[in-house]
Amino acid sequence: MRAGLVLGEVWTGLRRNLSVVISVILVTFVSLTFVGAAILMQLQVQQMKTFWYDRAQVAIYLCTQYDESATCSGEDANEEQIAAVEQALGSDTLAPYVEDFFFVDHDQAYAEFTEQFAGNPIVEITRPEQLNQTFWVKLEDPSRSAIIQETFAGVPGVQSVSDQRSLLDRIFLFLGVASYTAIAIAGLMLVAAMLLISTTIRLSAFSRRREIGIMRLVGASNRFIQTPFILEGIIAALVGAVLAGAASVAVVKFFVQGFLVKEIPFTSYITVEQSLIVPPILLLVGIVLSAIAAKIAISRYLRV
Repeated sequence: MRAGLVLGEVWTGLRRNLSVVISVILVTFVSLTFVGAAILMQLQVQQMKTFWYDRAQVAIYLCTQYDESATCSGEDANEEQIAAVEQALGSDTLAPYVEDFFFVDHDQAYAEFTEQFAGNPIVEITRPEQLNQTFWVKLEDPSRSAIIQETFAGVPGVQSVSDQRSLLDRIFLFLGVASYTAIAIAGLMLVAAMLLISTTIRLSAFSRRREIGIMRLVGASNRFIQTPFILEGIIAALVGAVLAGAASVAVVKFFVQGFLVKEIPFTSYITVEQSLIVPPILLLVGIVLSAIAAKIAISRYLRV
């Protein structure tokens, strides 16, 4: 009997304030969509970190005739210097750290360069001898790149030693900032959603002030009076959270897996299965925030 009365009050409140309830649903949907996007971005960044860090290599750039550093002196790395670097990479000292390595000479470097920058005018003014001959080294543990850098720093014929992880760190730092920005925007949108839910509950309570007065006269507790209003806020937010969760999974299915995987296939992307963690989080956030906002709003109204 009591449950039926509470549900009846909930339905009455939703029906009377339908336009405002729709506004709550839409604002909650947009807010939680930003939250879902932020979660997906974090998952994607971690996925790409795992993929690229495991494949990161160390590049040992050899001197060209255009280098004037102390180890080069304007001379191309000769055969003896190239052989010395190759012998060091294959030595017992570095064997525990080096998984594999290969050598790229001027012509190979130029072929890769022209393929990468096809159609760019820079290709016409670049000659093979201007590009570094390079040893590309894949490590057993990419985090131990300092060993290679220390071993070949200052070695004759070696211009520089570069770890691809340093470049990846900058890229992932930028992606991290972007995801944190999305989180900040989502936080502001959630505050707006809470304020709108609070306003909706106050309007609903005001439109039913006569019924509330009657319930107080017959001895209804504040908890009994508050429950329908709290449920109204939860239901409206729950609908928005369901829509946001569905949108998050749809983005992964149709945009990430349906488009990016085909158009940009050289990296790793999150899967639909991984994205399924997002809807439960959004549902929980929506329920908790709406319940808190509704509870605060109706409690303040009943004290007036």
